[in-house]
Amino acid sequence: MRKKYDKIFLGLTLTLLFFGFFALASASLGLAAQEDKNSYSILLKQIALGGGIGSFLCFLTSRFYYKKWKTLSLPFFLFSFLLMLLVFEPHLGFSHGGATRWLSIGTYTFQPSELMKFAFIIYLSSWLSKRQKQVSSFKKGLLPFLIIMGIVATSLILQPDIGTLGVICITATLLFFLAGARFSQIATILALGILVIAILAFYKPYLMDRITVFLDDSQDLQGSAYQINQARIAMGSGGVWGRGFGKGLSKFNYLPEATSDSIFAVVGEEFGFVGTSTLVLLFILLLYRSLHIAKKAPNTFSRLLTSGIAILLIVPSFVNMYAVTGLMPLTGLPLTFISQGGSSLILTMAGIGIILNVSKYK
Repeated sequence: MRKKYDKIFLGLTLTLLFFGFFALASASLGLAAQEDKNSYSILLKQIALGGGIGSFLCFLTSRFYYKKWKTLSLPFFLFSFLLMLLVFEPHLGFSHGGATRWLSIGTYTFQPSELMKFAFIIYLSSWLSKRQKQVSSFKKGLLPFLIIMGIVATSLILQPDIGTLGVICITATLLFFLAGARFSQIATILALGILVIAILAFYKPYLMDRITVFLDDSQDLQGSAYQINQARIAMGSGGVWGRGFGKGLSKFNYLPEATSDSIFAVVGEEFGFVGTSTLVLLFILLLYRSLHIAKKAPNTFSRLLTSGIAILLIVPSFVNMYAVTGLMPLTGLPLTFISQGGSSLILTMAGIGIILNVSKYK
Protein backbone atom coordinates (compact mmCIF):
# COMPACT_ATOMS: atom_id res chain seq x y z
CA MET A 1 0.00 0.00 0.00
CA ARG A 2 1.38 3.41 -0.96
CA LYS A 3 1.88 5.90 1.84
CA LYS A 4 3.64 9.17 2.55
CA TYR A 5 7.34 9.47 3.26
CA ASP A 6 8.52 8.72 6.79
CA LYS A 7 8.48 12.22 8.29
CA ILE A 8 10.52 11.28 11.37
CA PHE A 9 13.35 9.90 9.22
CA LEU A 10 13.23 12.99 6.99
CA GLY A 11 13.25 15.29 10.03
CA LEU A 12 16.31 13.53 11.51
CA THR A 13 18.11 13.81 8.17
CA LEU A 14 17.44 17.55 7.87
CA THR A 15 18.54 18.10 11.48
CA LEU A 16 21.87 16.36 10.84
CA LEU A 17 22.31 18.20 7.54
CA PHE A 18 21.90 21.64 9.13
CA PHE A 19 23.97 20.59 12.17
CA GLY A 20 26.73 19.77 9.67
CA PHE A 21 26.51 23.14 7.94
CA PHE A 22 26.62 24.86 11.32
CA ALA A 23 29.67 22.88 12.51
CA LEU A 24 31.52 23.29 9.20
CA ALA A 25 30.91 27.04 9.25
CA SER A 26 33.09 27.25 12.34
CA ALA A 27 35.62 24.51 11.52
CA SER A 28 36.36 26.04 8.10
CA LEU A 29 37.51 29.33 9.62
CA GLY A 30 40.91 27.85 10.39
CA LEU A 31 41.45 26.42 6.90
CA ALA A 32 40.23 29.63 5.27
CA ALA A 33 42.72 31.64 7.33
CA GLN A 34 45.61 29.34 6.34
CA GLU A 35 44.77 29.48 2.62
CA ASP A 36 43.75 33.16 2.63
CA LYS A 37 40.22 32.45 1.41
CA ASN A 38 36.83 33.94 2.17
CA SER A 39 35.91 32.62 5.62
CA TYR A 40 32.72 30.99 4.37
CA SER A 41 33.84 29.84 0.89
CA ILE A 42 34.19 26.23 2.08
CA LEU A 43 30.75 26.28 3.67
CA LEU A 44 29.14 27.80 0.58
CA LYS A 45 30.68 25.10 -1.60
CA GLN A 46 29.37 22.41 0.77
CA ILE A 47 25.88 23.94 0.67
CA ALA A 48 25.94 24.24 -3.12
CA LEU A 49 27.20 20.70 -3.77
CA GLY A 50 25.83 18.73 -0.85
CA GLY A 51 22.82 20.82 0.03
CA GLY A 52 21.83 21.87 -3.50
CA ILE A 53 22.77 18.97 -5.78
CA GLY A 54 22.44 16.46 -2.94
CA SER A 55 18.92 17.60 -2.05
CA PHE A 56 17.93 17.49 -5.72
CA LEU A 57 19.23 13.92 -6.02
CA CYS A 58 17.44 13.03 -2.78
CA PHE A 59 14.20 14.31 -4.32
CA LEU A 60 14.79 12.26 -7.49
CA THR A 61 15.68 9.00 -5.71
CA SER A 62 12.78 9.41 -3.29
CA ARG A 63 10.44 9.37 -6.30
CA PHE A 64 12.30 6.58 -8.15
CA TYR A 65 10.51 3.27 -7.47
CA TYR A 66 12.92 1.21 -5.37
CA LYS A 67 12.29 -2.05 -7.32
CA LYS A 68 13.94 -0.52 -10.40
CA TRP A 69 17.25 -0.47 -8.51
CA LYS A 70 17.17 -4.27 -8.59
CA THR A 71 17.21 -4.22 -12.40
CA LEU A 72 19.86 -1.51 -12.53
CA SER A 73 22.06 -2.97 -9.77
CA LEU A 74 24.56 -4.84 -11.98
CA PRO A 75 25.06 -2.07 -14.62
CA PHE A 76 25.36 0.50 -11.82
CA PHE A 77 27.95 -1.64 -10.03
CA LEU A 78 30.00 -2.20 -13.20
CA PHE A 79 29.88 1.51 -14.07
CA SER A 80 31.10 2.44 -10.57
CA PHE A 81 33.87 -0.14 -10.76
CA LEU A 82 35.01 1.31 -14.11
CA LEU A 83 35.20 4.78 -12.54
CA MET A 84 37.30 3.29 -9.74
CA LEU A 85 39.78 1.98 -12.31
CA LEU A 86 39.95 5.34 -14.10
CA VAL A 87 41.68 6.95 -11.11
CA PHE A 88 44.83 5.11 -12.24
CA GLU A 89 44.70 6.86 -15.64
CA PRO A 90 47.39 9.60 -15.39
CA HIS A 91 45.34 12.22 -17.23
CA LEU A 92 42.21 11.64 -15.13
CA GLY A 93 43.41 10.49 -11.72
CA PHE A 94 44.28 12.96 -8.99
CA SER A 95 46.65 12.14 -6.14
CA HIS A 96 46.87 13.69 -2.70
CA GLY A 97 48.74 12.62 0.42
CA GLY A 98 50.18 9.53 -1.25
CA ALA A 99 46.79 8.20 -2.37
CA THR A 100 45.21 8.11 -5.83
CA ARG A 101 41.48 8.14 -5.09
CA TRP A 102 40.05 11.01 -7.12
CA LEU A 103 39.03 11.82 -10.67
CA SER A 104 39.79 15.37 -11.74
CA ILE A 105 37.13 17.00 -13.93
CA GLY A 106 38.13 20.59 -14.55
CA THR A 107 38.31 22.30 -11.17
CA TYR A 108 36.14 19.65 -9.51
CA THR A 109 37.45 16.41 -8.01
CA PHE A 110 35.26 13.36 -7.48
CA GLN A 111 35.97 10.26 -5.40
CA PRO A 112 34.60 7.18 -7.25
CA SER A 113 34.84 5.01 -4.13
CA GLU A 114 31.97 7.06 -2.66
CA LEU A 115 29.78 5.99 -5.57
CA MET A 116 31.09 2.43 -5.35
CA LYS A 117 29.90 2.13 -1.73
CA PHE A 118 26.28 2.70 -2.72
CA ALA A 119 26.51 0.78 -6.01
CA PHE A 120 27.98 -2.24 -4.26
CA ILE A 121 25.35 -2.26 -1.50
CA ILE A 122 22.53 -1.99 -4.07
CA TYR A 123 24.05 -4.84 -6.09
CA LEU A 124 24.68 -6.97 -3.01
CA SER A 125 21.10 -6.43 -1.79
CA SER A 126 19.82 -7.61 -5.17
CA TRP A 127 22.22 -10.56 -5.29
CA LEU A 128 21.37 -11.74 -1.77
CA SER A 129 17.61 -11.32 -2.24
CA LYS A 130 17.78 -13.76 -5.19
CA ARG A 131 19.72 -16.36 -3.19
CA GLN A 132 17.89 -16.47 0.13
CA LYS A 133 17.96 -20.28 0.29
CA GLN A 134 21.57 -20.52 -0.87
CA VAL A 135 23.23 -17.97 1.41
CA SER A 136 24.07 -20.58 4.06
CA SER A 137 25.80 -22.73 1.43
CA PHE A 138 29.57 -22.49 1.00
CA LYS A 139 29.61 -23.07 -2.76
CA LYS A 140 26.67 -20.85 -3.67
CA GLY A 141 26.75 -18.45 -0.74
CA LEU A 142 30.03 -17.74 1.05
CA LEU A 143 32.44 -18.45 -1.83
CA PRO A 144 30.86 -16.12 -4.44
CA PHE A 145 30.38 -13.49 -1.71
CA LEU A 146 34.12 -13.60 -0.91
CA ILE A 147 35.01 -13.42 -4.62
CA ILE A 148 32.87 -10.30 -5.13
CA MET A 149 34.34 -8.74 -1.98
CA GLY A 150 37.86 -9.62 -3.12
CA ILE A 151 37.43 -7.82 -6.45
CA VAL A 152 36.21 -4.63 -4.77
CA ALA A 153 38.82 -4.89 -2.01
CA THR A 154 41.71 -5.19 -4.47
CA SER A 155 40.78 -2.00 -6.30
CA LEU A 156 40.52 -0.10 -2.99
CA ILE A 157 43.81 -1.44 -1.65
CA LEU A 158 45.63 -0.30 -4.79
CA GLN A 159 44.45 3.32 -4.35
CA PRO A 160 44.88 2.89 -1.29
CA ASP A 161 41.60 3.65 0.49
CA ILE A 162 41.61 1.37 3.51
CA GLY A 163 38.95 3.36 5.38
CA THR A 164 36.37 2.91 2.61
CA LEU A 165 37.38 -0.73 2.31
CA GLY A 166 36.65 -1.24 6.01
CA VAL A 167 33.23 0.40 5.74
CA ILE A 168 32.26 -1.68 2.70
CA CYS A 169 33.44 -4.91 4.35
CA ILE A 170 31.55 -4.22 7.59
CA THR A 171 28.36 -3.26 5.76
CA ALA A 172 28.54 -6.21 3.36
CA THR A 173 29.19 -8.68 6.19
CA LEU A 174 26.21 -7.38 8.18
CA LEU A 175 24.01 -7.63 5.07
CA PHE A 176 25.24 -11.18 4.49
CA PHE A 177 24.25 -12.00 8.06
CA LEU A 178 20.82 -10.36 7.69
CA ALA A 179 20.25 -12.39 4.52
CA GLY A 180 20.58 -15.64 6.48
CA ALA A 181 24.29 -16.47 6.74
CA ARG A 182 25.42 -18.86 9.47
CA PHE A 183 27.57 -17.71 12.39
CA SER A 184 30.38 -19.99 11.20
CA GLN A 185 30.39 -18.13 7.86
CA ILE A 186 30.56 -14.76 9.61
CA ALA A 187 33.41 -16.06 11.78
CA THR A 188 35.26 -17.11 8.61
CA ILE A 189 34.81 -13.64 7.10
CA LEU A 190 36.04 -11.98 10.32
CA ALA A 191 39.11 -14.25 10.44
CA LEU A 192 39.96 -13.40 6.82
CA GLY A 193 39.45 -9.71 7.59
CA ILE A 194 41.91 -9.84 10.49
CA LEU A 195 44.42 -11.66 8.26
CA VAL A 196 44.11 -9.00 5.53
CA ILE A 197 44.58 -6.20 8.11
CA ALA A 198 47.71 -7.90 9.43
CA ILE A 199 49.17 -8.28 5.92
CA LEU A 200 48.34 -4.67 5.01
CA ALA A 201 49.87 -3.39 8.25
CA PHE A 202 53.07 -5.26 7.39
CA TYR A 203 53.32 -3.79 3.88
CA LYS A 204 51.83 -0.35 4.60
CA PRO A 205 53.94 1.40 7.29
CA TYR A 206 51.36 4.16 7.86
CA LEU A 207 48.79 1.54 8.92
CA MET A 208 51.22 0.07 11.41
CA ASP A 209 51.89 3.58 12.72
CA ARG A 210 48.19 4.12 13.35
CA ILE A 211 47.89 0.82 15.20
CA THR A 212 51.01 1.62 17.26
CA VAL A 213 49.67 5.09 18.13
CA PHE A 214 46.35 3.57 19.16
CA LEU A 215 48.15 1.23 21.56
CA ASP A 216 50.46 3.97 22.91
CA ASP A 217 49.69 7.57 21.94
CA SER A 218 52.49 8.97 24.11
CA GLN A 219 55.10 8.12 21.48
CA ASP A 220 56.12 10.50 18.67
CA LEU A 221 53.93 13.36 19.90
CA GLN A 222 55.05 15.63 17.07
CA GLY A 223 54.66 12.93 14.42
CA SER A 224 52.22 10.04 14.06
CA ALA A 225 50.55 10.69 17.44
CA TYR A 226 50.12 14.44 16.88
CA GLN A 227 46.60 14.36 15.45
CA ILE A 228 45.00 12.16 18.09
CA ASN A 229 46.58 14.13 20.93
CA GLN A 230 45.47 17.45 19.48
CA ALA A 231 41.96 16.04 19.06
CA ARG A 232 41.88 15.02 22.73
CA ILE A 233 43.12 18.43 23.84
CA ALA A 234 40.40 20.10 21.75
CA MET A 235 37.61 17.89 23.11
CA GLY A 236 38.86 18.13 26.68
CA SER A 237 39.01 21.91 26.58
CA GLY A 238 35.34 22.02 25.58
CA GLY A 239 34.16 20.72 28.93
CA VAL A 240 30.42 20.22 29.38
CA TRP A 241 29.04 23.19 27.43
CA GLY A 242 31.94 24.07 25.11
CA ARG A 243 33.75 27.32 24.36
CA GLY A 244 30.94 28.53 22.11
CA PHE A 245 30.36 28.68 18.36
CA GLY A 246 33.43 29.94 16.50
CA LYS A 247 35.50 30.31 19.69
CA GLY A 248 37.52 27.13 19.39
CA LEU A 249 41.30 27.47 19.03
CA SER A 250 42.28 24.00 17.79
CA LYS A 251 41.20 24.62 14.19
CA PHE A 252 43.85 27.36 13.85
CA ASN A 253 47.12 25.57 12.98
CA TYR A 254 46.79 22.98 15.76
CA LEU A 255 44.32 20.29 14.68
CA PRO A 256 45.07 18.55 11.35
CA GLU A 257 42.13 18.01 8.98
CA ALA A 258 39.83 20.13 11.16
CA THR A 259 37.13 20.31 8.47
CA SER A 260 37.12 16.59 7.64
CA ASP A 261 38.64 13.75 9.69
CA SER A 262 38.84 15.73 12.94
CA ILE A 263 35.70 17.85 12.79
CA PHE A 264 34.16 15.90 15.68
CA ALA A 265 36.93 17.32 17.89
CA VAL A 266 35.95 20.84 16.79
CA VAL A 267 32.35 20.06 17.74
CA GLY A 268 33.57 18.85 21.14
CA GLU A 269 35.63 21.97 21.75
CA GLU A 270 32.94 24.45 20.76
CA PHE A 271 29.77 22.65 21.87
CA GLY A 272 31.18 20.49 24.66
CA PHE A 273 29.90 17.18 25.97
CA VAL A 274 26.32 18.33 25.39
CA GLY A 275 26.97 18.99 21.70
CA THR A 276 28.81 15.73 21.01
CA SER A 277 26.20 13.72 22.94
CA THR A 278 23.44 15.35 20.93
CA LEU A 279 25.20 14.45 17.69
CA VAL A 280 25.68 10.83 18.78
CA LEU A 281 22.01 10.63 19.78
CA LEU A 282 20.91 11.95 16.37
CA PHE A 283 22.91 9.23 14.59
CA ILE A 284 21.46 6.54 16.87
CA LEU A 285 17.93 7.78 16.20
CA LEU A 286 18.61 7.86 12.45
CA LEU A 287 19.82 4.25 12.56
CA TYR A 288 16.83 3.17 14.66
CA ARG A 289 14.36 4.84 12.30
CA SER A 290 16.10 3.34 9.26
CA LEU A 291 15.84 -0.16 10.72
CA HIS A 292 12.20 0.54 11.58
CA ILE A 293 11.58 1.35 7.89
CA ALA A 294 13.50 -1.81 6.90
CA LYS A 295 11.35 -3.91 9.25
CA LYS A 296 8.19 -2.58 7.58
CA ALA A 297 9.61 -2.97 4.06
CA PRO A 298 7.49 -5.09 1.69
CA ASN A 299 10.10 -7.64 0.54
CA THR A 300 13.60 -9.00 1.09
CA PHE A 301 15.28 -6.72 -1.45
CA SER A 302 13.82 -3.51 0.02
CA ARG A 303 14.63 -4.70 3.55
CA LEU A 304 18.26 -5.43 2.69
CA LEU A 305 18.57 -2.27 0.60
CA THR A 306 17.31 -0.02 3.42
CA SER A 307 19.41 -1.78 6.06
CA GLY A 308 22.52 -1.64 3.87
CA ILE A 309 22.26 2.07 3.11
CA ALA A 310 21.53 2.85 6.78
CA ILE A 311 24.57 0.87 7.93
CA LEU A 312 26.66 2.50 5.20
CA LEU A 313 25.75 5.95 6.56
CA ILE A 314 26.12 5.16 10.25
CA VAL A 315 29.26 2.98 10.36
CA PRO A 316 31.68 5.69 9.07
CA SER A 317 30.16 8.16 11.52
CA PHE A 318 30.81 6.03 14.57
CA VAL A 319 34.22 4.92 13.29
CA ASN A 320 35.13 8.61 12.91
CA MET A 321 33.89 9.51 16.40
CA TYR A 322 35.57 6.48 17.97
CA ALA A 323 38.87 7.33 16.23
CA VAL A 324 38.83 11.00 17.24
CA THR A 325 38.21 10.05 20.87
CA GLY A 326 40.99 7.44 20.77
CA LEU A 327 38.77 4.37 21.07
CA MET A 328 40.12 2.92 17.82
CA PRO A 329 42.92 3.75 15.34
CA LEU A 330 42.55 6.77 13.06
CA THR A 331 41.05 5.81 9.71
CA GLY A 332 40.60 9.00 7.71
CA LEU A 333 36.87 8.40 7.32
CA PRO A 334 34.63 11.48 7.23
CA LEU A 335 31.81 12.16 9.68
CA THR A 336 28.61 11.71 7.65
CA PHE A 337 26.65 14.96 7.10
CA ILE A 338 29.28 16.94 9.04
CA SER A 339 32.70 16.65 7.36
CA GLN A 340 33.74 18.67 4.34
CA GLY A 341 33.26 16.73 1.12
CA GLY A 342 30.75 17.54 -1.60
CA SER A 343 30.72 14.16 -3.38
CA SER A 344 30.25 12.30 -0.10
CA LEU A 345 27.31 14.48 0.95
CA ILE A 346 25.72 14.32 -2.51
CA LEU A 347 25.69 10.52 -2.46
CA THR A 348 24.60 10.44 1.17
CA MET A 349 21.52 12.46 0.26
CA ALA A 350 20.86 10.18 -2.73
CA GLY A 351 20.91 7.21 -0.34
CA ILE A 352 18.53 9.02 2.01
CA GLY A 353 16.14 9.43 -0.93
CA ILE A 354 16.15 5.67 -1.59
CA ILE A 355 15.23 4.95 2.04
CA LEU A 356 12.47 7.56 1.84
CA ASN A 357 11.08 5.86 -1.25
CA VAL A 358 11.01 2.47 0.50
CA SER A 359 9.23 4.11 3.45
CA LYS A 360 6.26 4.91 1.17
CA TYR A 361 5.42 1.23 0.67
CA LYS A 362 4.05 -1.23 3.19
